[in-house]
Amino acid sequence: MTLLLGALTIGLILSLLALGVLVSFRIFSMPDITTDGSITLGASIAAVLLVKGVHPVPATLAGALGGAVAGTVTGILHTRFRINALLSGILVMTALYSVNLHVMGRSNVPLMQARTLTSYGDRLGEWMSAGRPLPVLGWPVAPSDAAMTVLALGGAALAAGALYAFFRTQLGTAMRATGDNPQMMRALGGNVERHIILGLALSNGFVALSGALLAQYQGFADAQMGIGMIVWGLASVIIGEALTGARSLGLTLVGTIMGSVLFRLLVAIALRWGLNPNDLKLVTAGFVFAALVLPGLLQRLRSRPRHHPAPAS
Repeated sequence: MTLLLGALTIGLILSLLALGVLVSFRIFSMPDITTDGSITLGASIAAVLLVKGVHPVPATLAGALGGAVAGTVTGILHTRFRINALLSGILVMTALYSVNLHVMGRSNVPLMQARTLTSYGDRLGEWMSAGRPLPVLGWPVAPSDAAMTVLALGGAALAAGALYAFFRTQLGTAMRATGDNPQMMRALGGNVERHIILGLALSNGFVALSGALLAQYQGFADAQMGIGMIVWGLASVIIGEALTGARSLGLTLVGTIMGSVLFRLLVAIALRWGLNPNDLKLVTAGFVFAALVLPGLLQRLRSRPRHHPAPAS
């Protein structure tokens, strides 16, 4: 049960990354590779500030702000300098690797002695159970693990609610319209370039926020922690759409969180069954391939005309 709760907590934390990828990939049709660098940037900034004694809340928000700046740079490269969107993300992601090393001063920053949001989760767990194990589905669970899962669930729900409220505003609606039909927005006098820059800043802000929270939960920030995270985000979005059908904005956001959690649970089960950790990225790519191919394959199978035998004369 501890393994299950840990996988659930990480899935909920990484659902913030998935929500960020949802903005860039589904709203603006841009698979933004900046994700791999901005999640590490958020973790790096938060870790360095935490080690220096900064309160966890402003340290976490500073990490998210760093990701927003990275997304802004990607947007400027794409809109102002007319660089291909994919290449813009690759350029910023590559540059961020060196930036993250300069921010941390080394390749890994441990947080075991620092006060983090996880420390507050431990205190909450002790308050909830008075130091005794909590029964969850008949299994004894450490109070700190249960508290962290509850906090991660609340954070994911709050982030999804904020994103839903934002995209219902005039600016959010204009950004969605820009992604759907930029030519129409230009004809209506909308600033398409500004909307794209703001959208990528918002996207990478969520991604970096996820990185800051993940570093505090795992107890360290590492320069390599962002490798392949864009694949994780895309898989979560695609799985979520398969689960909910993506019929509305609210369902899309909920489905993205569900997709992230389900994807993490699948990875945890694979590791539990003896998967070699060296093969984890290979299996992740296989999951994404299946999520991309299976919906279209099933749709073609359903739409295939059935041939009925001709009646005997």
